[in-house]
Amino acid sequence: MAASNDRKNNDNAADAEETTLGFADTTIDTELQRALLDGTTLNATENVCTVDEFNVPSPFGHARSEMRLKALWHRATFIVIRHEDSDNNEDGDSPADTSNIHLLVQRRSNIKDYCPGRLDPTPGGVVGYKESYELNAQREIAEEMNIDVTTDNENNKGNSIRHLFTFPYQDNKVKCWGGLFEVVYRGKLCDIKMQPEEVTEILRLSLDDVRKMSEKNPHDWMPDALHAIQLYLQYKQDVKINRRLIKGYHGSDLTHYTLRPKPKVIFFDCDDCLYFDGWNVADKLTAKIEDWCTTKKMLPKGEAYELYKKHGTALRGLLAEGWLAKSDEAIDGYLKEVHDLPIVSEQLLKKDEALREMLLKIDPSIPKYVFTASVKDHAQRCLEALGIDDLFEGIIDVKSCNYATKHSGEAFEAAMRIAGVGNDPESCIFLDDSVKNIAAARDVGW
Repeated sequence: MAASNDRKNNDNAADAEETTLGFADTTIDTELQRALLDGTTLNATENVCTVDEFNVPSPFGHARSEMRLKALWHRATFIVIRHEDSDNNEDGDSPADTSNIHLLVQRRSNIKDYCPGRLDPTPGGVVGYKESYELNAQREIAEEMNIDVTTDNENNKGNSIRHLFTFPYQDNKVKCWGGLFEVVYRGKLCDIKMQPEEVTEILRLSLDDVRKMSEKNPHDWMPDALHAIQLYLQYKQDVKINRRLIKGYHGSDLTHYTLRPKPKVIFFDCDDCLYFDGWNVADKLTAKIEDWCTTKKMLPKGEAYELYKKHGTALRGLLAEGWLAKSDEAIDGYLKEVHDLPIVSEQLLKKDEALREMLLKIDPSIPKYVFTASVKDHAQRCLEALGIDDLFEGIIDVKSCNYATKHSGEAFEAAMRIAGVGNDPESCIFLDDSVKNIAAARDVGW
């Protein structure tokens, strides 16, 4: 719990009778339902912005009490209020350092028609009919906390507001499309004036405190607001690492922002990804392909590379231009010969304990596969030499993908099929040293 100087109580709430201000105490579910039916809840007749499941507004809105009784989809604002007190040397830029980011958390009054008496780490409100998210956010924090974020008002002493994203939320009690805002408040806690019918207490808590307190007593907190905080932290991390936010992708669309689910599988490229040896092994493989083409097929020097550039791999080029028979025997013979390197016997690669430790730190419940453009035998030799062959579910090689390259969607679809994730590209994580391969993976939704 916050120290006494990090808490502000509502001096107007002298006693419980006065706090109700003529409205029903809604802390008991049965009383809340009765009050909603009777129309005696706070702002019961207010016309609010109801929407469909895709956030399209209804033509006329609905009374607030009806929206609550029927659990209708509606719009609401969620405002992360970061308190940057000039008297404290705080740096709130790092989402990883949650102990150094302080939020203003409301204790809701006992007459609210949703989660009365609970702590709210993202104060905001239900959006009114024909009201925008932005106007609602500005209005709510001005009315409930006397925080001014309008740029054309002299009462704004360096405060700021930003709309970060919009997100859907639903549970067994509420369905809403939330607009999440970040406010930076640079005033004093003592300058805040609480609206008695809405707020009974304000706490200044670190994000770390919010996490610990909500884990200890989850029923003391608003579930949708805690979800909003999770989204906020994910968003801040996305910004920090410059993650591409792309419309239409799960967890990457700021108009429909969602928590990214736990991945179902992780794919690792082998050569020059799981290890890097200055392209020594890669150069030897290239030399063997060149040698095969010049000695077996009498192709001019450098033609193997031209086939690679034109067709994605030398193998596909040999097949396409008739230099290699389209038979399993011929293809297997070629692949075996050009990948036959003494990885283990000549110690081209050595055990990598740091790599092993890193892989072991990854959630063991998520299966890991090697996804390589080479053949299984070569990848297996590399894994054994590195001392990590026991950490993977299997190896998906060029033969497994019907000789498709990782420049095409066909290879990624085959990998998903083999890994057992079906047609669920967003559940896949992919690591590769080739930018082209990464781009192709993104195109299929990885």
